[in-house]
Amino acid sequence: MGFGVVNFIAMAARHAQHQHLVPVNKVLIVDFDVHHGNGTEEIFYRDPSVMYISTHQQGLWPYTGKIKQVGAGGGLGYTINLPLPGDSGHVAMQMALEQIIWPAAVHFQPDLVLVSAGYDAHWHDPLAGLQFQSRTYHMLCQSLVQLSQELCKGRCMFILEGGYDKISLAESVCDSFNGIIGAGILDTFDSGILREEPLDRVCDRIQEARGLWWGHVK
Repeated sequence: MGFGVVNFIAMAARHAQHQHLVPVNKVLIVDFDVHHGNGTEEIFYRDPSVMYISTHQQGLWPYTGKIKQVGAGGGLGYTINLPLPGDSGHVAMQMALEQIIWPAAVHFQPDLVLVSAGYDAHWHDPLAGLQFQSRTYHMLCQSLVQLSQELCKGRCMFILEGGYDKISLAESVCDSFNGIIGAGILDTFDSGILREEPLDRVCDRIQEARGLWWGHVK
């Protein structure tokens, strides 16, 4: 769904659970593409063996990923949606990482971390209105690798998804690789020219999403 026809992240999750080389019962999927992964959510919406966490721009195609969509049936509490207001950027994602993604992952205790690595939330991408920088992707990838090292012996895989500006895509992927291997940040962009992030609204969204998730799993 959305911009995709074949859902590789869902296929990877199911393959990992059904192969017998390494026991993989629980899979965490983190999706930081600017568009909500409605197909991934639908596939695992009632499945407690897969936790799906999506940060995406509010009100954008495919118009799904509402904050109150938290799973159903046995999967209640295993879907977390954080629709971010326009102009959210590096600080907003740092807050989401620290206050949503890490706590939920630690509680879930995955055997594998999969990442839907979309780069269309970059400030220079023409399709949306978030303000990520390549340093934002460095931070996200470095942190998700560290998370996987702490929780599941470093089992972590990234799948390239959206990104529609060649220059920002190249820079962001390079900084992502640097984050993964523990190298420094290449990004030298002066973020002072970007619009101010709506951090009060971001904080409200994070608290609401966190409260909804915790209310179903505690």
